[in-house]
Amino acid sequence: MSQPVPTVLSIAGSDPSGGAGIQGDLKALAALRVHGCAVVTAITAQNTRGVRDVWPVSADVVVQQLTTLLDDVQVHAVKIGMLGDASIVRAVAGVLRRFPDVPIVLDPVLRASAGGTLLEPSAVAVFLDELVPLATVVTPNAAEAGVLTGEPAPTSPEDAGRVAQLLVARGAAAALVTGGHLEGRTTSVDVLATARTLETFSVARIAGDGAHGSGCALSSAIAALVARGYGLSAACAEAQQFVARAIHAGQHLGIGHGVQPVHPLGAMWAAALPLIDHPSTLPHHD
Repeated sequence: MSQPVPTVLSIAGSDPSGGAGIQGDLKALAALRVHGCAVVTAITAQNTRGVRDVWPVSADVVVQQLTTLLDDVQVHAVKIGMLGDASIVRAVAGVLRRFPDVPIVLDPVLRASAGGTLLEPSAVAVFLDELVPLATVVTPNAAEAGVLTGEPAPTSPEDAGRVAQLLVARGAAAALVTGGHLEGRTTSVDVLATARTLETFSVARIAGDGAHGSGCALSSAIAALVARGYGLSAACAEAQQFVARAIHAGQHLGIGHGVQPVHPLGAMWAAALPLIDHPSTLPHHD
């Protein structure tokens, strides 16, 4: 059977607020015209203000989800997000080693942007040993890059390039250190390192207090574009622009009372359906 639409698998936690995790991933994948599948690694109690609690799924259940899906569905790329603990890290790595030709975009989700620990500190060494060597690209923000390398969090593109190269030395085929937390008031600079190259991608910085799910959207977008046939450099550049548009669209959502989520489908919705401005116009049921 032919499959005209590429498929991307998200392995991540659930975010009830819909901004990040598997919910955010699936929105980004849909916006970039790929079919999204999802394996759940953790249940969280969170909203736009922060994470209140986390319940990791057992490693056996994660493996059962993965093997059942992959026995049937051809996956063209994998995005890995929140894993929760070391047992899940090992379980995911053990399954994915059976599929060496499938690109893996590894987003090291250590903390939520709205606050809350999403990977046990004791699991970081296992993450570095088991998953980083499988990654086509690992996509930390500045703080995550510092934790993974044991270095101070980079504050400039030059520092970001240096820690990105350290992650490549740990076995990743490439590392993209994202620039949302780097110095610079007018631009955000992402730095991509491979064993032989160092590239930077820039986008105008959007003013505000951050965007919930921006890292999830970026890694999902890279996976979607790679699945569609983009080279890694082009996928990273286009994904950066995509996330900037999603952040801008999210500023107008008015969701909750904390950090606003990115809105990957915002541009599509604006073109097809006007937003309802007044609650009184919403349909109601007796």
